[in-house]
Amino acid sequence: MFQIYLPIAEMSVDIFLLLGMGGAVGFLSGLFGVGGGFLMTPLLIFIGVPPPVAVGSEVNQVVAASVSGFMAHWRRRQVDFKMGVVLLSGGTLGSAFGVWLFEILRELGQINLVISISYVFMLGSIGTLMMVESVRTILRRRSGTTARRKAHVHNWAHGLPFKMRFRTSRLYISAILPVGLGFFVGVLASLMGVGGGFLLVPAMIYLLGMPVSVVIGTSLFQITFVTAVATILHSANTQTVDVVLAGLLTLGAVIGAQFGTRVGAELRGEELRGLLALVVLGVCATLLWRLITEPSNLFSLSVVGLN
Repeated sequence: MFQIYLPIAEMSVDIFLLLGMGGAVGFLSGLFGVGGGFLMTPLLIFIGVPPPVAVGSEVNQVVAASVSGFMAHWRRRQVDFKMGVVLLSGGTLGSAFGVWLFEILRELGQINLVISISYVFMLGSIGTLMMVESVRTILRRRSGTTARRKAHVHNWAHGLPFKMRFRTSRLYISAILPVGLGFFVGVLASLMGVGGGFLLVPAMIYLLGMPVSVVIGTSLFQITFVTAVATILHSANTQTVDVVLAGLLTLGAVIGAQFGTRVGAELRGEELRGLLALVVLGVCATLLWRLITEPSNLFSLSVVGLN
């Protein structure tokens, strides 16, 4: 056993366990095309890392994971920088608000509970939606029917003021939408240690109406800078970023992602979504079980007067 001490988490962990966890989540990241932050943070909590440290350190790992993907899309000219900057303006405000809320909840002693409950709801919702969509796609494929999505469907959101033209995305929409979307993702990054791509990408496609070709690159651009801001704010204000922990997770994730990408090229998209949905629902069920069952170590605190 090669134990390594995590100074911020104040605990010793097997170094190969952390590398293995990073590699496993990196493998899933390359396999399914997700950042993996929404899986890594609950896993860190499972092995005993305090939830605030898990959130702060995982945000740092998401930055490293997003940079390489953003650069690859940038070289292919698949990034709408104007849209990215508008998203980033809301994301920066959201990150600051999220860290402020994080500090308040920690002072109240409720941050661990809030993080755990938030992950149960988030993972349960995402896993269920992904499983339903995957099953529907497989059934349509077997029946020989296909479903097409109309491009540029107008809804209530397109009637909002402060319109801007985004030439790369071929859109003329209100700036309120991307700013609000970026703000929400920024809050998630600071409060839960996730990049938010699993919410940002569908919203950019179905709500904003962006072309799929530029969605991923623009999402990674926004996630890279928003999570970087969240990392800096957590380091300065909450002191919950464990550099040793984040470094080991990043190293494992980089290696695992290479293998995941190769395996993912051999599987169908609907099969990948179904597999990821099973993983997400499994993590959700485990986290929920830990919340509702009685802990093994019960304790109480009482104030004893000094004579």
